[in-house]
Amino acid sequence: MNRIVEKFSALKSAGQKGLVVYIGAGDPHLEATRQLALAFDQAGVAVLELGVPFSDPLADGLVNQLAAQRGLESGTTPPKLLATVAAIRKNSQIPIVLYIYFNLIHKVGLAQFIRDAAAAGVDGLLVLDLPPEESENYEALMKAAGLCNIYLIAPTTPEARMEIIVKRATGFIYYVSREGVTGMQSKVADTIGAMTAKIRAHTSLPIAIGFGVSTPEQARTVAGHGEAVVVGSAIVNQIAEHGKSPELVARVGAFVASLARAVKSQAGN
Repeated sequence: MNRIVEKFSALKSAGQKGLVVYIGAGDPHLEATRQLALAFDQAGVAVLELGVPFSDPLADGLVNQLAAQRGLESGTTPPKLLATVAAIRKNSQIPIVLYIYFNLIHKVGLAQFIRDAAAAGVDGLLVLDLPPEESENYEALMKAAGLCNIYLIAPTTPEARMEIIVKRATGFIYYVSREGVTGMQSKVADTIGAMTAKIRAHTSLPIAIGFGVSTPEQARTVAGHGEAVVVGSAIVNQIAEHGKSPELVARVGAFVASLARAVKSQAGN
């Protein structure tokens, strides 16, 4: 069974919510990415999203754009990242999703990239700029490789299109709780409850809610509306702050552990 599917099944059985963590791969370098992944697994993270560095990350706010830039500067490429995923797999079975722009996949070749990702131990892809309407071949290849194709739903997604997206998604639905790009926010969006209810009317897939969740308190609140909470920019910001410190992994790991505890304190519905 795919690790993502297995993890959400286990969370549901235990009546727990999951924490999905996003970091920029190769920020500040790939060895740090490997060590952070292992620390996050120990901290109770349900799914790890690794942002593949790209020179034009349109969906990302400044914090994650800078992380992508640092990843590029550290020499991170898709093949080197896949080698790092394979290294993580020697010590951890944490579900891993690559958060990636299609140009990076196209450069390698769709079938080849999916084969390489699966062989390295990747569990799913979230391709930011590949709409479901144009992804039939991609979905077939992903299914054959045993990978989950994760799709985004936004507050502006019409219900008719929402219905199409959820039928084609696997693993979980990533609900973008705010319009615009990634980034930390001082409060959570007040439309989360209504939108997740609307999504749930069309699918039984788990819903992970992200964009703007920054603190344990916010994570606990958001966990009441979905099966998982996604935290990215707040963690990436910690990596930027402590990137040159020998205590990087310990400090970021402790912050992530506080988020995981907050999410798990929200009993499953």
